[in-house]
Amino acid sequence: MTPERGGEASRPSPAQDWHGALRSIDAALSTRPRDARLLLQRAQCLLALGRPADACEAAAEAQACAPPEAVLFDAIGAAFSRSNDQERALTAFDRAVSLASGSAHFLFNRATVLRFLGRLDEAEADYDRVIALKPADYEAYVNRTELRTQTAQANHVGELEALIARGIPEWQGQVQIRYALAKEYEDIGDYGNSFRHLQQGASERRRHMRYDVAADVATVDWIMEAFPTGSSVSAPNVPTPGGSALPKDAPIFIVGLPRSGSTLVDRILGSHSAIHSAGELPHFALCIVDAVRRSSGARALPRRELVARSARLDFDALGLDYLARVRHAAPSDRRFTDKMPLNYLYCGLIRQALPNAKIVHVTRRPMAACYAMYKTLFADGYPFSYDLTEIGRYYIAYRRLMDHWHATLPGAMYTQSYESLVADQTGQTRGLLDFCGLEWQDACAEFHRNSSAVTTASAAQIRRPVYDSSVSQWRHYAGELEPLLELLRAAGIDTD
Repeated sequence: MTPERGGEASRPSPAQDWHGALRSIDAALSTRPRDARLLLQRAQCLLALGRPADACEAAAEAQACAPPEAVLFDAIGAAFSRSNDQERALTAFDRAVSLASGSAHFLFNRATVLRFLGRLDEAEADYDRVIALKPADYEAYVNRTELRTQTAQANHVGELEALIARGIPEWQGQVQIRYALAKEYEDIGDYGNSFRHLQQGASERRRHMRYDVAADVATVDWIMEAFPTGSSVSAPNVPTPGGSALPKDAPIFIVGLPRSGSTLVDRILGSHSAIHSAGELPHFALCIVDAVRRSSGARALPRRELVARSARLDFDALGLDYLARVRHAAPSDRRFTDKMPLNYLYCGLIRQALPNAKIVHVTRRPMAACYAMYKTLFADGYPFSYDLTEIGRYYIAYRRLMDHWHATLPGAMYTQSYESLVADQTGQTRGLLDFCGLEWQDACAEFHRNSSAVTTASAAQIRRPVYDSSVSQWRHYAGELEPLLELLRAAGIDTD
């Protein structure tokens, strides 16, 4: 999902010495303790330092003494939202809107947080107002489309087609409207028009990217070279299923490809009273890169050498560094989930650095997984997802690596099939909880009632009970997806 768009004061500008900046701000606050702008700057420094809980406290102090200026409350709301305190972000955005009700910018930010919180009807009303005030805000159209399943009686197809017919000068706006049309046409069953707009939008997005899928495919080969089958792996300290004496270094990593059900699995686990859902954390990859660079004298390394050196790290230190970095994102009294999908690249390192960690690999049938990625306009990352051939090549490499991890780390990972979870939610949830050493709680089966915020591309869908409509959705486009199907089959992948 696209994060809220902040004003000039909403995000810290690039800087090298955040600790020094924080010291300077604290010195200024010693003489002006109720200066809302200084407090906001303090919150932004703390965010840059990876301290979201402390940033929230600073933002709350800024909010308490802020003068009635809409732009200031908007920036405070952005600080709360980036700290993943969406409830307090909403109060700040509410105040910004009340002070400047005719601002499309403030309404957009509030709509985004309402979407994160599952208040979808209110979010749609705000997006409607944004579009009325600023018809060229194309991001608002695509965000509004994602809030619900469109129907033949209630959709925006005519409005969106009119935008295309009039012409959209910016390529980004054209891409957003094409994706919105693809989604709405799919919802109402017009699959031909859906794929036509999707293909045009994806091609335009790909045309403006610098990316070579061969580099990602080669990286998989380099990882397998660095962590060969039969290599030494720390022995797991497996707790008794259902036990409660699990150590703090027992996070649950949810890995796989995007749009394969990882948010659903995370939501189920995060509904358990013993688990905190920390979201998609970049920390493990950053720890690896920093550790390798320290070992090489801080010089820049080619990717292949970085991967090779990662197999020779001090794994205990790597695990401790990761836990230190995430302590601000997860409470100390509960275990936590880290649902960064691309952590699938690091399963070998995770196992050695955090031998008590649980790794849940979420899978989805190949064609369904590839189509789900293709039809998603990601805010960041996943550059392979805008071309069907590149999706196929990336998927084949991903499968090779996961097969390698299962051979290298036998029994260390739990495979959770999205289709199996949809078909038997209760039974599959019991197996998932058992693997994670958790006792059954009814809340896990009623995850859609969980009111906590969701900031991923599944923010709207996850508010509903499990549904199976997306399991075979790709079959509506069997003809258009035939080249992808043949590419996967040629690699020996079962596509049935």
